[in-house]
Amino acid sequence: MTETQATDSLAFIATCPKGIELLLADELADLGAEPGKTTVAGVHFRASLATAYRVCLWSRLANRVVLCLVREEGIETPDQLRQAVAAVDWRDHLGADGSLAVDFHGRSEAIRHTRFGAQTVKDGVVERLLAAGRPRPDVDLCRPDLRLYANLHRGRLTLGVDFSGDSLHRRGYRRDVGHAPLKENLAAALLVRAGWPALARQGAPLVDPLCGAGTLLIEAALIAADMAPNLARERFGFHGWAGHDERQWRELRREAEARASIGRKRCRSRLFGFDESPPALAAAKANAMRAGIPALIEFRGASLGRLGRPEGLPDAARGLLITNPPYGERLGQLPELVTLYGQLGERGRAAFPGWQLAVFTANPDLGHRIGLRAHKHYSLKNGPLDARLLLMAIPEADEGLAGAEPAPRPRLSKGAQMFANRLEKNRKRLRKWLKQSGESCYRLYDADMPEYALAIDVYGDRVHVQEYAPPKTIDAEQAQRRLFDALTVLPEVLGVDPAAIVVKRRERQSGKGQYQKQATSGERFEVREGRARLWVNLRDYLDTGLFLDHRPVRRMLGEMAAGKRFLNLFCYTGTATVQAALGSRKEDTEAAGASDSVSVDLSNTYLEWARDNFALNGLDPSRHRVVRDDCLRWLETARAQFDLIFLDPPTFSNSKKMEATLDVQRDHGRLVRLAMARLAPGGTLVFSNNQRRFQLDADLAEHYAVEDISRKTFDPDFQRRPALHHCFLIRHREAS
Repeated sequence: MTETQATDSLAFIATCPKGIELLLADELADLGAEPGKTTVAGVHFRASLATAYRVCLWSRLANRVVLCLVREEGIETPDQLRQAVAAVDWRDHLGADGSLAVDFHGRSEAIRHTRFGAQTVKDGVVERLLAAGRPRPDVDLCRPDLRLYANLHRGRLTLGVDFSGDSLHRRGYRRDVGHAPLKENLAAALLVRAGWPALARQGAPLVDPLCGAGTLLIEAALIAADMAPNLARERFGFHGWAGHDERQWRELRREAEARASIGRKRCRSRLFGFDESPPALAAAKANAMRAGIPALIEFRGASLGRLGRPEGLPDAARGLLITNPPYGERLGQLPELVTLYGQLGERGRAAFPGWQLAVFTANPDLGHRIGLRAHKHYSLKNGPLDARLLLMAIPEADEGLAGAEPAPRPRLSKGAQMFANRLEKNRKRLRKWLKQSGESCYRLYDADMPEYALAIDVYGDRVHVQEYAPPKTIDAEQAQRRLFDALTVLPEVLGVDPAAIVVKRRERQSGKGQYQKQATSGERFEVREGRARLWVNLRDYLDTGLFLDHRPVRRMLGEMAAGKRFLNLFCYTGTATVQAALGSRKEDTEAAGASDSVSVDLSNTYLEWARDNFALNGLDPSRHRVVRDDCLRWLETARAQFDLIFLDPPTFSNSKKMEATLDVQRDHGRLVRLAMARLAPGGTLVFSNNQRRFQLDADLAEHYAVEDISRKTFDPDFQRRPALHHCFLIRHREAS
């Protein structure tokens, strides 16, 4: 079926973000069009040419407006596609010297690449023009006179002239999109769903407490001031179309300019944007200036925790509190976000009683932390993310409650309160030991309550939370709610800033997982363990650089190392070497540490970390060397003798840098024998590992003197997990 502009009513399709098709259909009707069939991310409609121009100028929701020329079924092959395109008389659409570009979407069994599809469409246009005696048109991908839109889906071809040019969501006021991931037409859709057009007509106020680059506020101001969203656009796709009527377009544009001038003056709504990021606020102000509504929005620097009712708003004023907070796509962002969403509810109840609250989030479980019930929610897409718009009514303030006073915190769930109580109990149990030992890095909680399957470690004024991956029998949403419960409780119980809490998920590793980066913050800081100063990094790796459960083993090595030659195999970040090199101090009598040391590991990352730890403690690199090598290979070729050896292999490793995989249960016998070959007479091998069900090779006890000291190597913070590691002292048997 071929349809042209020959009649007053032309066929169009308007595309839009998924989830707002019905809103777009209503908007098209309001603009004078006749909406028809709704498809995924699109609405078919009929309209006169003047109405189509009005849609391009005034639509706040559409991405593109396409004049449909071909809608045909059964298109599967390149020849069928080319013939369907060639059936259109392109002289009606492309001027004699006009240039061309094709946007092709979709595929078939024979047309699998969009570039090939676009080339085939272009060939059909050229074929028809050449047959009519017209010259071959130039292709201009950047600024063509005629841009064609082609979509092929399940054999159905939709082909037409793109009246929009650039996507209509690009209003032209936003330059630095890094500060504003929310597209303009999606922001407008959120405002429509939240009832803003009606509120704006009443002169109601609007506040975005996390405004970023101001997209929601600017779209709200354009609605309140009756300004066409694309009034600032210089060129639309229809400007190069042969059927363009410039007179009609100019009349519509003059009408829109007049309405904008009047609307700005008559706008009664006050709009406020808050953010604590100076760069974001600077971008927002610049965007508002380019949008032509700088006087309608007040931007202020403020954190969400200090959000209050804007000065000058009457107490009786009721408006819309709307925001698009971060979603927490990365696990490490969650501690701050759990607090942030909770603050949003607290400050909303305190400062904006009686208002409407609209929150757009891709993490509805975070939305529950607001503490208000959503009376409506709408499913939408924000790029590739499934998201929801939650609409909530903020209750009226209790009589006598001042608007700026903090609202009471939402009550903790029963489980969260039990978790908080357990944290307090554990802190009380460890308090005396911590005071006596002076340790600042310790485990506070380790899945004490099975439903809260977390390991929580304190590093000075920071907290490292590892979530054990829940089994498949546990509902994932329930597990996440419990994690959020824990993250709500931790800042208050421990008295730490949520930004100082780092969350990771601890899953079974394939051997090299501990060497893979989780983030790239480079955020390391210094902690103390006994006499040692050590660098730790809570964010970038699965582990932090300091295995807390091995603290007693490192302390023992320091006590044993005086004047000895020390070897550290699988040395990781060299913390055991630091303790051995520093030695121990008892009753103010300093015992000298190891005379020299060699630390061996395969990871360049961790060996550099070890060097930094050595430098932090003033260790002489000529006496305390690091060696990058496979420990098995190094032991097989080494000739030096050592008085004290620490062997702490991973449970499993299949690093590409190794010649073979390492399984500690299978391979520990060989490792121990090779290490014992390097152990001097009278020396000691300290062999440790974290294989929970580890069984020592019985043959080793026949050849060497073996002492299992595992139970002696747990400080009070790890005594609930006696199988967390195994530790043995192994020595040569004395000759009889």
